[in-house]
Amino acid sequence: MLEATSFARIVLTTAANAEEAARLGRTLVEDRLAACATLLPAAHSIYHWQSQIETSDECVLLLKTVAGRLAALEARLHDLHSYETPEFLVLPVEAGSHAYLAWLQASLHEPESRFI
Repeated sequence: MLEATSFARIVLTTAANAEEAARLGRTLVEDRLAACATLLPAAHSIYHWQSQIETSDECVLLLKTVAGRLAALEARLHDLHSYETPEFLVLPVEAGSHAYLAWLQASLHEPESRFI
């Protein structure tokens, strides 16, 4: 069942290659700043950088998270990234399946200890 959401976000970034994107994605998921990282390899970017038009082959990284994790996610991504100015674009999610949205939120919280 489709459910409206005000908390879910997709963060779009790029990495120099698939290896860096995998390292970034794994670390951000392990740190519970992203519930999921999806790598889209073989992107070709054309952009302005330091008064020049540049081109590069990159890997797009889609990070699924929630609004409350954005500041920490951005700071950690900047710490880990090889780029001087990594892309960090936040896309709001209008709606999603109830089950996926519940999983997204649950994935960003530490698991409860079974031994209390």
